[in-house]
Amino acid sequence: MIQYKGITLVTGAAGFMGSHLVEYLAKQGVNVRATTRPRSDTSFFDNLGVEFVPSDLTKPETLPKLFEGEVDRVFHLGAVCNFSTPYKVLYHTNVEGVDRITTLALDHKVKCYVHVGSTSVYGYYKGVPFTEDSPRDPQDAYGRSKRDGEDIVWGKIKQGLPAIITRPCTVYGPRCNDGAGKVFSRPTRIGAIPGNGRQLLSNVRAEDVAAAVVHLSQLNESMGQAYNISDDSHPTVEEALCLASKVFETTPPRVHMPLSIIKLAAKIDGYFSARKGQIPDLEYDAVKYLYDDYVVDNTKLKSTGFNFQYPDFHESMEQMGEWYKRQKSR
Repeated sequence: MIQYKGITLVTGAAGFMGSHLVEYLAKQGVNVRATTRPRSDTSFFDNLGVEFVPSDLTKPETLPKLFEGEVDRVFHLGAVCNFSTPYKVLYHTNVEGVDRITTLALDHKVKCYVHVGSTSVYGYYKGVPFTEDSPRDPQDAYGRSKRDGEDIVWGKIKQGLPAIITRPCTVYGPRCNDGAGKVFSRPTRIGAIPGNGRQLLSNVRAEDVAAAVVHLSQLNESMGQAYNISDDSHPTVEEALCLASKVFETTPPRVHMPLSIIKLAAKIDGYFSARKGQIPDLEYDAVKYLYDDYVVDNTKLKSTGFNFQYPDFHESMEQMGEWYKRQKSR
């Protein structure tokens, strides 16, 4: 098992998954350096006793200071994570940003670089669960940007960077406001069941993503490997949406709506959300994934000895409901 005594750098630290990883590491007593774009409110990091160093992946001159001192591990989560941003905008962060961080990690001879990507690199479902060896065939701008970012890492591995690539599926949990996982993280405006509702889903709690990437970083045999991150259960779309409405105490969806109409509604919602500078609850490109099952195989991760805190979606959502009630009562 690899031991880390220096600084652990976390990019994208103020984001949904990044904040959970910073929290997890801080509770373990790790010397964490958190970075994200400059912000005036650093109370989250201050309360955890975590060093905050502002930077911007699109501004290379802000990045070298992140590696000052004894940085021996990097978790890279800095990314734009939605289906509504065009590739030409995603590229600057999700591809060029990866190149800049991995180059610095290689130059500073870190012990481990962990790349937190996405199962969106696989594209649409092809009838069998996605494994790490499944072809990468992204069908949207976000997925292509994540694949191209991965390719940067694979290239740096060939140059000697001790790196691990991880691919979480739909991530949900406390503080989630972006991506498909927000549907299972807070009340939403989705009032209909897409299609027949029998499509299978793959999800994972943010806390388990944090624990998984730290676990993998401690294993020599994980270097140069890719790992899917998904829980053990695969609820149907109808089960998942109805459970979310139950735990967040909203009106449950009862009407099954054809996906063609859902796509049109998503497109209209996307137009008006964009004018407001918002990301819609159900993005147009995300709807395309609902035509079929979406099952992610987690066998490789579990073979390393990793145990999920939230392996069952139903039990996890019940806990999410309790968390939400506590937040409302404050």
